[in-house]
Amino acid sequence: MAERPATKPPKQAKGPKSAKARKPRRRRAGAAEELNPKDLRDQRLYLDRELSLLAFQRRVLEEAEDASNPLLERVKFLSILSSNLDEFFMVRVAVLKQKLASGSLVLAADGNVPLAEQLDAIREDATQVMERSYRCFREQLLPALEENGIELLQYSSLSRAERSSLKTYFQHTIFPVLTPLAFDPGRPFPHISNLSLNIAVVVRDAAGVDHFARVKVPETLPKLLPVPNAATDSSPDSVEPVRARQAFVWLEQVIMANLPKLFPGMEIVEAHGFHLTRDAEVVIKEFESDDLLETIEEAVWQRQFRAVVRLQVNQYIPAHILEILIENLEMDPKDVYRAAGPIDLSRLRQLQALDRPDLKDKPFVPYTPPELLPKAEDDIFTVMRRQDLLLHHPFESFQPVVEFLRKAARDPQVLAIKMTLYRVGRNSPVVEALVDAVENGKEVAVMVELKARFDEESNIEWARALEREGVHVVYGILGLKVHSKVALVVRREGDLIRRYVHLGTGNYNVVTARLYTDVSFFTSNEEIAADVSELFNYLTGYSSQAAFRRLLVAPKGLRNDMAGLIRREIEHAKHGREGRMILKMNALEDTEMIRLLYEASQAGVRVELLVRGICCLRPGLPGISENITVISIIGRFLEHSRIYYFDNAGEPELYAGSADLMPRNLDHRVEIIFPITESKLVKRVRDEILLRYLGDEKNSRIMQSDGSYRCVHPAEGKSCPDSQQMFLDQTSGTRA
Repeated sequence: MAERPATKPPKQAKGPKSAKARKPRRRRAGAAEELNPKDLRDQRLYLDRELSLLAFQRRVLEEAEDASNPLLERVKFLSILSSNLDEFFMVRVAVLKQKLASGSLVLAADGNVPLAEQLDAIREDATQVMERSYRCFREQLLPALEENGIELLQYSSLSRAERSSLKTYFQHTIFPVLTPLAFDPGRPFPHISNLSLNIAVVVRDAAGVDHFARVKVPETLPKLLPVPNAATDSSPDSVEPVRARQAFVWLEQVIMANLPKLFPGMEIVEAHGFHLTRDAEVVIKEFESDDLLETIEEAVWQRQFRAVVRLQVNQYIPAHILEILIENLEMDPKDVYRAAGPIDLSRLRQLQALDRPDLKDKPFVPYTPPELLPKAEDDIFTVMRRQDLLLHHPFESFQPVVEFLRKAARDPQVLAIKMTLYRVGRNSPVVEALVDAVENGKEVAVMVELKARFDEESNIEWARALEREGVHVVYGILGLKVHSKVALVVRREGDLIRRYVHLGTGNYNVVTARLYTDVSFFTSNEEIAADVSELFNYLTGYSSQAAFRRLLVAPKGLRNDMAGLIRREIEHAKHGREGRMILKMNALEDTEMIRLLYEASQAGVRVELLVRGICCLRPGLPGISENITVISIIGRFLEHSRIYYFDNAGEPELYAGSADLMPRNLDHRVEIIFPITESKLVKRVRDEILLRYLGDEKNSRIMQSDGSYRCVHPAEGKSCPDSQQMFLDQTSGTRA
């Protein structure tokens, strides 16, 4: 048995009092007969946000488990799940742990649930999701990959020739990057950065004394290393098997196999990988700041030193090494999670780069309406004067949005461009168009939201780059995030000044525009344009304007406006007219909105909800929500559009925009919900988009009243409608 490293022994971690320790009280739904339909403030009517978010992660995992999906797409979903869980711990778990550390004992948003019990329930659910993800990896994906000529190998299984080739790669490429860090009385425990993969190493010196060291796995190198073909690396008379398939080995295994090079003269006793997740929810003290940009830079820098919220280790790590990590990371032993396989499965995304089209979704070319093609007879301004335009991404191209800005940048009649940027991405043609506009003498003002979580550094870079080019850059509004997606072009046309507007449900990001479903709306409507102008005055100057002509704007009035639209459907139903709502969003959490939806159901309004992720509403409760259905669509593309349809007794009203029905969107962000009024566009969105989602049987999960979800199982022999594939098929040729 290995001796402990020569370090101060850590304190004994406290565990449960016994094997029969009481399980945490979970926020499970009460029986229907226990609920009073007249008491819509009963906390049992509102599901827990964090457990609902973990339920969404289960639905993502189901896509990895679904054998009908192309194999490398299944691998992609498993890597997405791993990344999602990282963010879940960095943000949601971190917030709860912050509250507990500050002395809060209950989760105020959810009644009187003790925070400690809430965290225990989350740990239980998260552990189940992780264990299931590793079963999927080991029992389904690994064998399927091998059947298709892709092997993820253990280093110990490699041939001599393969190991020799990887050893050469280690010496030339990996070794120069590595920095072993010792831990002893003269050298403090090294800082472990957030989301880093590390190797805990125990080495023994000539005197037989054990020492602890940490080696960080380089983030700059591929996480899966190709295994060289044995046929080219072995001698002609080699009896070792020739490997003619695509084979990979994990980077950390190559490092572990070559640790003697890092610790010459030492015996390698043992080595184990571990992965760290830190609290990333930094509170930005905006109102105490003299310079918001510098304050946010400081907050982003602080993230690397925040408290540990999760430690992932392999299942074989011995107790004495784990104790060293727990004590020196100053973390709760409950936050240790054991992985039954390679740590951090998000690294599987590297396999997406393989040239195996047979194992991926079929590629597609987004459709561009003829009137929006660059060589169209009329330019986009002429088309927008004639009619409003709507694009459904990614099935319809995002390129017209880019061309709209490029055209504005070069058009001598354009005087000014104003935009909001939330998550713009790298190498952005949108930013290039704005710089081009400045060079062509336009007035350009951009609201760059620096507080976009995990995009702060990128947005700081863009803000400074735009400022250098002469763009008027505003960083944000104190106490609010600017989450709206809007662009305004001001153009001189003879003696008139006309304004052209683009509004969207998604970001101005050309990469995610091919991966997320969103809606783009182009209009020259004078009332909407006037609203947008006044919104920018609010963003860049000083304005207490609370009401707008056509736009629903948060935090100014969106909450009341949305409540009014729901109450109108309730009044229709109460007076014998049919009431119906179809609401599509990413998350439904706001208690006041949920209560109104319950009231609508009780009044007889048909409420059809398409909620991708968090849903705290309980559908199907007798006397409370039996007229409410909730469907979650998880498929090839991330459902991101927010669309709100109100039947209004046969005179339908349709809205789309950037806001979900969550407190943060309604009260703490600048959001825009915009009306779509042209009858043909309303009909198109309702019939060709929303109703297709409601009829989806391939990608949909139907929410049950206890918060669980069930897949739709069509009758034998019946076709299985797939909304996303229908959208692709519809736009594969010219729209009729």
